[in-house]
Amino acid sequence: MYDKKPFFYGTGRRKHSVARVRLYQGTGNFTINDRSIDEYFGLETLKLIARQPLALTETADKFDVVVKVAGGGVTGQAGAIRHGVARALLEFNAELRGELKKAGFLTRDPRMKERKKYGLKAARRAPQFSKR
Repeated sequence: MYDKKPFFYGTGRRKHSVARVRLYQGTGNFTINDRSIDEYFGLETLKLIARQPLALTETADKFDVVVKVAGGGVTGQAGAIRHGVARALLEFNAELRGELKKAGFLTRDPRMKERKKYGLKAARRAPQFSKR
C-alpha cells in the first residue's frame, strides 16, 4: 500500500527496544508490525505514549504511521516508538524541535538493565547469608 510513496523516517530506542518509524501523508492510521495500534497494545496508556508526539504537534490526522519494532517489553517498545515518531516529525518540519525537545521526546532514555555480577545471583542480589 505504501510502496514507492515518500515518507519521513525516524529511529527510536529505549532499553532493548528499537523502533523503525515511517510517516506517510495520510489520515491518522497507526500500524505496528502489520497490526493496528489497538490490536498491538492492550493498555490505553501505551497507546497514549506512542501517540504523544503527534498529539503535541497536532499532526495526528495528517500522517499514517508505520512502525517496525523489535526487542524489549511492551513499555520499552512504546517508548521507542515515541522517540522514533518524534525524530521523524523533525525530519518533516525542523521548527517542531523546540516543542518536542521541551516535552523530552527527543532525548534517548539512557536507563538500561544492569548487568549480572559474578558471585551474585543477579545484578545486586547476593546469596542468602547463613550464620550457622
